[in-house]
Amino acid sequence: MAEIVNLRQARKRKAREDRERVAAGNRALHGRSKAERERDRKADEKAVSFLDGHRRSPPPSSDDA
Repeated sequence: MAEIVNLRQARKRKAREDRERVAAGNRALHGRSKAERERDRKADEKAVSFLDGHRRSPPPSSDDA
């Protein structure tokens, strides 16, 4: 025989799991200390600076148009 499923409970369980998944994603994105955010920002700036410094020719400026 098939298992009897209470649709109301199943719907609520799915909603709880969805909310938990969203919360976990938000914790990963926003749950960092100021020092961690600053470290990542500086690392990004350093990478951009490094790549810009090693370009063969300067990027085209908007004044040349």
